[in-house]
Amino acid sequence: MHGFMSKTHKKLAPTPKYLSPAQLTLEGFETPFERSLNPQNRWVVLARLIPWDEICNIYLKHTGISPTGRPPISPRIVLGSLIIKHLCNLDDRETVDQISENIYMQYFLGYSSFSDQAPFDSSLMTDFRKRLGMDQVNAINDRIVSLKARFESQQDEAAQPEEKDSSEDKDPEPDNKGRLIMDATACPQDIAYPTDLDLLSGAREKTEQLIDKIYYPQLHIQKPRTYRQVARKRYLHTAQKKNKSKKVIRKSVGSQLRFLARNLRSINTMLDSYEQIPLEPKDHKYLLVINTLFEQQKQMYDNHSHSIENRIVSIHQPHVRPIVRGKSHAKVEFGAKIHVSLIDGISFLDELSWEAFNEGSHMMDYVERYKKRFGFYPKEVLADQIYCTRSNRAALKEKRIKLLAKPLGRPSAVSIHLSPGERNPIEGKFGQAKTGYGLNRIRARLKGTSETWIASIILVLNLVKLAGLGVLSLMDRLVRSFSAMLMLHGTIGFGMKILSRQHLCLCENEN
Repeated sequence: MHGFMSKTHKKLAPTPKYLSPAQLTLEGFETPFERSLNPQNRWVVLARLIPWDEICNIYLKHTGISPTGRPPISPRIVLGSLIIKHLCNLDDRETVDQISENIYMQYFLGYSSFSDQAPFDSSLMTDFRKRLGMDQVNAINDRIVSLKARFESQQDEAAQPEEKDSSEDKDPEPDNKGRLIMDATACPQDIAYPTDLDLLSGAREKTEQLIDKIYYPQLHIQKPRTYRQVARKRYLHTAQKKNKSKKVIRKSVGSQLRFLARNLRSINTMLDSYEQIPLEPKDHKYLLVINTLFEQQKQMYDNHSHSIENRIVSIHQPHVRPIVRGKSHAKVEFGAKIHVSLIDGISFLDELSWEAFNEGSHMMDYVERYKKRFGFYPKEVLADQIYCTRSNRAALKEKRIKLLAKPLGRPSAVSIHLSPGERNPIEGKFGQAKTGYGLNRIRARLKGTSETWIASIILVLNLVKLAGLGVLSLMDRLVRSFSAMLMLHGTIGFGMKILSRQHLCLCENEN
């Protein structure tokens, strides 16, 4: 009939139900999907290595599940897609395309058969990072690594069952065990290099857009003049110069400051005509950030300085801060600063901060985290010179921890020197994460999603390390037996209840 539009039915993406890897499968009754895959493929190996019941339980405890509406995406697909993204260093769109084209990736995500349809829209990857968070990724990382520690302890007990009785008369061994290597690095954010002139020009253009949105002809007598063409022309006159002197830059910065101040005064005058702020939350946030940026730039301009506390280097990502590293290729990097502890090839994200911090003053906190993870202090600590303060040396000596670093005193008076190559493992981890998995360019825009991005890369580093060990088959049996034991005793609890509820919802929808 005329006047009525026909309904368009969208084809929803498939939502495979979650199946626990601990579910037993009789030999000869495997699906054709499993029997046709190469068991040595990296995705098959990783799928058997990861304790999916454990990490899905952590995810569901944090996010929960709604009893109404369409069944949610399987938590294994959510977590597995993030692992695939960072393991292959892909963007969000390419990750979804690769999953829909690769049979091994779909097996890794828990599919029972191959599907050429996309598992979800690529825009949901941002929601996954928002929903998960850095703390949950770190909890998943610790859970996976704990399986390796449990396996190694059981392997040592099985290999040396009689040595415990023969060593009763000997002196008790010290409680400290293992070697801890620690260091910090910066994770550069994907932003343009922030010069004062470019920042002010970008802020000025944003205020011009805000004036266009706030202006209402029936409420305001006349639209404020912005001189945007003149301001743009003056900016380009300096920005396009190949060689710019300090005098020319300062003159142009002062000009942009005056244009920006005029626009901010016009915005404040126009806002006084409204009872409520007529801006959307995103635009209101831009206005607050630009006001702070103007105050900082005005203070630095008046004081002839180039540094200020909590300096904003991007109006789109105001949480990003400059991190002075002193490297030859980049003396200043813009992003988050992280501290990583390396223990037997496994990386732990100890601290992530958007403000620059002195890792040497936090050294004993990292040592205490080692004890919290393993139940004892490390036997040796290998650290850079910034950690080797007198207070840290005294604290480590009190806990009977040996510090492997450059000792105090003249070099000629010291008999034992530290080999420079002993810190190569953690430097190699940083290089692997930055060149192979994208830690040198964090492309997430929000603060929370950037933190999840960084924590996911640390998780991928450990998965690659664990997959390269020669004990995969034994660890696979350990994971399955441990998950089955938890299910028998009912300790999985909340997570398994949610998974079963999700399964019932799927069955009802299918019927």
